[in-house]
Amino acid sequence: MAPTSNTVTEQNVLDWVKSDKRRMLHVVYRVGDLDKTIKFYTECLGMKLLRKRDIPEDRYTNAFLGYGPEDSHFVVELTYNYGVDKYDIGTGFGHFGIAVEDVAKTVDLVKAKGGKVTREPGPVKGGNTVIAFIEDPDGYKFELLERGPTPEPLCQVMLRVGDLDRAINFYKKAFGMELLRKRDNPDYKYTIAVMGYGPEDKNAVLELTYNHGVTEYDKGNGYAQIAIGTDDVYKTAEAIKLSGGKITREPGPLPGINTKITACLDPDGWKSVFVDNLDFLKELE
Repeated sequence: MAPTSNTVTEQNVLDWVKSDKRRMLHVVYRVGDLDKTIKFYTECLGMKLLRKRDIPEDRYTNAFLGYGPEDSHFVVELTYNYGVDKYDIGTGFGHFGIAVEDVAKTVDLVKAKGGKVTREPGPVKGGNTVIAFIEDPDGYKFELLERGPTPEPLCQVMLRVGDLDRAINFYKKAFGMELLRKRDNPDYKYTIAVMGYGPEDKNAVLELTYNHGVTEYDKGNGYAQIAIGTDDVYKTAEAIKLSGGKITREPGPLPGINTKITACLDPDGWKSVFVDNLDFLKELE
């Protein structure tokens, strides 16, 4: 009888993932000059500094920036490690996406503030959306996408993967994400899959890019992880294990603040952290 009961449990856990209340909370990465980056994001990209947290005993400072409160918006969490002024971004991380109403106007502002523009405004290859690419002071790329007013201007994180179907299946099964769209660009030898928890004009999404024939990337040491809210970190960890993901931090409370989390790696080695929804709201108080 044992195998049957295991199968039932597995199915229950994987079904539960689909009904779990999940949302992308923040994306975490490391920067070499916190004040300079905050200045760039607030002045050029229109973000607000939401909060700052200094942890002198562990020699780092966090700054949270975004377009609205953390309890309802996807935000960036910058980490400054004392004394480290440079990071290797690697080849695996792609870009962050920001929806703006006027790409050309934003690009002019970035130039006026001394920012770097790596692609001038114009329609995306093979499409109509007007885009531009800029770089922040650390060299992280931002894609500016021209869109009407949206509740979630910080709209995407693009990561490169070595096997697109494997990645799509993992994020569907373990993370409960939907495949929102898939686009193949044979002329430019790449395919993208957009994954998320709701329509991409209203929610932050994960854009997975597969460059034809490339199976591995250097991840560098700059980009860290995405944090996602969940109602149960213990069940989440079970679902990740069942879906072929690797748990790097067993589920449980963090020392000192008691927020329950679990951390994992996807099949390409990209890290994500799941945070208990109620604990997260208490933290924000």
